[in-house]
Amino acid sequence: MNDFYYRNVDAYKLAKELTKLTYSLLFQFPEYERYALCDQIRRAAISIPSNIAEGLGRFAIRERIHFLDIAYGSLTELVCQMEIAHDNNYISDSDFNKIDTLASRASMTIWGLKKSLTEKLKVQDNINNQE
Repeated sequence: MNDFYYRNVDAYKLAKELTKLTYSLLFQFPEYERYALCDQIRRAAISIPSNIAEGLGRFAIRERIHFLDIAYGSLTELVCQMEIAHDNNYISDSDFNKIDTLASRASMTIWGLKKSLTEKLKVQDNINNQE
């Protein structure tokens, strides 16, 4: 088994792409936001692929699901913060639309992965209950 198979998972790939785009946009923010909103955005962005990787590195399905929930929460936090940045004209309409589109794709893949794991958990629980 590949210890780092999460690298091949679409949710992880999209989350990394979103993080990379986010980091590139932070250079446009005003200086006074560098240690406020920018830091918060960086933490939210990096949390998404990090929690996907950590979750998929766990053996227990419940733990995997838990970390996907955290990744999804960080994703929604990032979108909120980028909306605030857009509202304050720190990023353009075009840049916000790129973030929003990529975040939507990441959201769908995270939820798809969670759904798949939830189904596996149900099967596992049914097997355990029959024993």
